[in-house]
Amino acid sequence: MRESASARLAPASSAAGRLDCVPWRALETEIAAWDQLAERASEPNPFFESWYLLPSLRHLADTGAVMILRFEQGGELAGLLPIVRAPRYYRWPVPHVSSWLHSNCFCGVPLVARGAEVAFWQAVLRWADASAGIALFMHLRGIVLDGPLHTALLAVAANEARQVEVVHAEARAMLASALSPEAYLEASLSGKKRKELRRQANRLAEEGTLACERLTDRRDLDRWCEEFLALEGAGWKGKAGSALASSAATAGLLRESLAGAAGRGRLERLTLRLDARPIAMLATFLTSPGAYSFKTAFDEDYARFSPGVLLQRENLAVLERPDIAWTDSCASADHPMIDHIWRERRGIGRLSIAIGGPLRRAAFRQFVRAETARHPVGPRP
Repeated sequence: MRESASARLAPASSAAGRLDCVPWRALETEIAAWDQLAERASEPNPFFESWYLLPSLRHLADTGAVMILRFEQGGELAGLLPIVRAPRYYRWPVPHVSSWLHSNCFCGVPLVARGAEVAFWQAVLRWADASAGIALFMHLRGIVLDGPLHTALLAVAANEARQVEVVHAEARAMLASALSPEAYLEASLSGKKRKELRRQANRLAEEGTLACERLTDRRDLDRWCEEFLALEGAGWKGKAGSALASSAATAGLLRESLAGAAGRGRLERLTLRLDARPIAMLATFLTSPGAYSFKTAFDEDYARFSPGVLLQRENLAVLERPDIAWTDSCASADHPMIDHIWRERRGIGRLSIAIGGPLRRAAFRQFVRAETARHPVGPRP
């Protein structure tokens, strides 16, 4: 099942569009077309937009092997998905083709133009069949379950009698409501908890001048990034070595991606300041009709006042934005803080897809059956 270099880069063409597998640097000359694709995407994903994906690939280690499945329709860029050929599937030595994500990439949905979903998946799967090489299957991570792209994939797979399995699913906190911020807080938290929040806010205000700052432009962005890196690095993430400031690569990713988002009107920064010093901060990517809470941090010296929760209370103002219908928390399932405030849930899953001919698909069927038997997929939200 070994492939040649020409097969690896062979395009998959049809009357419905053309798909090429290209090195990621080939897209550095297509920023304008890429940004236009993001504006008409069927499902928003800021982590695959130019201003986030390119800084990720430039700053992070071991990205030389990352390729882009680039889909074109009617002479326009209509879809893209970063992929990598992986020799191992988690702890098993099973080669496969996988979408490329990293630890600060919280959504893996391909960026696809509205109306091109079916054609995109048809082209991707034709390419995967023809260019499988030694890969047993295709694996997609961070897929929004039952979203437009997942639904289109299932339709294409059913039409082709192709097996697609959700091998892992989780429910992530999400904010999606027609309620006002005040009504939502009342519905989410008990009267006792709301009273405690008011008490904490009053006690915190006694410590100095308390102010909430909300910015959607590039004003003082460099200073804000340095404040965020310092604040997050001073907490438990810094001690664990997982803060963005813990490496030059992730610190650079924060600075460059936030600048790119702000320049396109896709960034909101929310800061709770005490005597002008930040004690809680939140960066949110605005990708109408949705938004993604990218990163948050708080000063642990003020933990008794719950500054992170107080900031989230202010963040409920997003419910009043006509262009934002929902916000993805980007938090892990069962998060101890946000799950108690945001009551809606978004299903996020990992999918494994059969590719290639009958023998490869039969082997995949046995492999995925054993995997799901060991780790049954829980119910969706």
